[in-house]
Amino acid sequence: MGRRKNQSSSSTSDSAATRFEDADHDESMCDHPDLDKAVLDVSMADDEPAEVSNDKTSADYYFDSYSHFGIHEEMLKDLVRTKTYQNVIYQNKFLFKDKIVLDVGAGTGILSLFCAKAGAKHVYAVECSDMAERAKEIVETNGFSNVVTVLKGKIEELELPVAKVDIIISEWMGYFLLFENMLNTVLYARDKWLVDDGILLPDKCSLFLTAIEDAEYKEDKIEFWNNVYGFDMSCIKKQAMMEPLVDTVDQNQIVTNSQLLKTMDISKMTPGDASFTAPFKLIAERDDFIHALVAYFDVSFTKCHKLMGFSTGPRSRSTHWKQTVLYLEDVLTVCHGESIVGTMTVAQNKKNPRDIDIMLKYSLNGQRCTVSRVQCYKMR
Repeated sequence: MGRRKNQSSSSTSDSAATRFEDADHDESMCDHPDLDKAVLDVSMADDEPAEVSNDKTSADYYFDSYSHFGIHEEMLKDLVRTKTYQNVIYQNKFLFKDKIVLDVGAGTGILSLFCAKAGAKHVYAVECSDMAERAKEIVETNGFSNVVTVLKGKIEELELPVAKVDIIISEWMGYFLLFENMLNTVLYARDKWLVDDGILLPDKCSLFLTAIEDAEYKEDKIEFWNNVYGFDMSCIKKQAMMEPLVDTVDQNQIVTNSQLLKTMDISKMTPGDASFTAPFKLIAERDDFIHALVAYFDVSFTKCHKLMGFSTGPRSRSTHWKQTVLYLEDVLTVCHGESIVGTMTVAQNKKNPRDIDIMLKYSLNGQRCTVSRVQCYKMR
């Protein structure tokens, strides 16, 4: 997407630094530096295009998208993501020693391999896409077939060879935290297989909101449709405004504080808790214009010896999740100390629960700008 140079890519925010250890910390824990390369090499082998079917559902396309090695390569090369999970596992081996682990949405099996190497008694790696076949090869290639069992299928439809597991680990987070709705699958696995005192990794996630100045890019991507080679195509502009943009935001664009919208305790929440309405109050930290609100999330592993996790915020090191940009119909002119107040409502789309509907109500009563509006967005 390349629209913003993320000047914070090599730095971590003060708040994130106090909460979470850097994902690159203690690389000496990686006994086998070629492990990630082996995962990539095997996942790229024998990659054949899937046959095209005319009767596929949106869920089918969701799982098909994870059959291709490219999406796994992007996730594996996301060092914040992958190194955090690796450090959580390797630096807390006492959690895994002689335990039964369930890896939900295992992909290439990298988390299962980490767990096996950390001393897990057995790991069941469940993957619904065709990548399950590659994962089996990867497990065998790396000599962990006696510890890791790869199962192909949907969590909701298969049976495990064991009645209960001690740990459930999953990298389920999507754009805007909740896009693709894999969280419900993790909650289903929790309720069916996790022992009463079992551990979920990660176990807490928080969604945040802030506001940015973004005149140049909004002009290029949104206002562009007002005059296309002399023709009015503004009907497309309306659609473009409704679709949140996943992109990297430069921290220098941030105009307000960050507001916590929702914290989810994965060990206790119900599927319905992922749909919510949350109030927000964004206070301008300088005189500026505001063109969009930006959402991001933090992920926490609180059961570790010390708190570990990462942030996907614009002041933290960049990840493949980037941030989610919600453009406003109005250009808000704010003075230092003025507040944008409102609510954000998040809900699963009724036709496709992997999609997200967002309703934003906001108002500003400032010296230079007064506005009150409701906007709806659809993440598809």
